[in-house]
Amino acid sequence: MGQSNPIRPVALIVENDASQREVISILLEESDYVVMECQSAEAAELVLRELGEGLTLLITDVNLAGRMNGVELAFVARQYNQGLDIIVTSGWPLHQPLPDGAKFWAKPWAPVDILREAAMLQAPGSSR
Repeated sequence: MGQSNPIRPVALIVENDASQREVISILLEESDYVVMECQSAEAAELVLRELGEGLTLLITDVNLAGRMNGVELAFVARQYNQGLDIIVTSGWPLHQPLPDGAKFWAKPWAPVDILREAAMLQAPGSSR
């Protein structure tokens, strides 16, 4: 009798710094996430448009290349997926409000923060 494969959560990482994007991706992949990466909010919006409700987690930096910043992207993401878990990060203080339920992480954050968040989102009884 074959064993069914559970659906893996999907994370979208939006970060213009390739090394930070890679670290986040590796940590989430080790936590059994399918990870998609983008360098800009505009590229991320295309993924959101395509996958919408299929995404579990969005992690975005505030400062991104292009016309849209990470906070604006967080609001756009809410339009495509009301239940999406959103984390916005920056090395600078945040001066814009975030969508309801979104979290702000000041940089530098520790890799254990990513692992802890991934585990909480996959825990039985979580909102997901």
